[in-house]
Amino acid sequence: MAATATRDPRSTLRGGLPDRYLTPEDLTTLLSVPLETLYAWRKKRTGPPGFRVGRHLRYDPAAVHAWISSLSEREAA
Repeated sequence: MAATATRDPRSTLRGGLPDRYLTPEDLTTLLSVPLETLYAWRKKRTGPPGFRVGRHLRYDPAAVHAWISSLSEREAA
């Protein structure tokens, strides 16, 4: 019972979540592409998967990494 009393409930909520989600600006800097290109990819559904938090667009770093890996694999094939 003492272990549950000292356990931080946020650790259960955050289990498996990244420390920080990427903004569109973060992603354009990382990929060295214009913001317009990122939005065009999103519209065509060819870019990394993003999601909205209210009005704000965010990207999961793991999903971006998987997307980049899939591009690399296609190039190698």
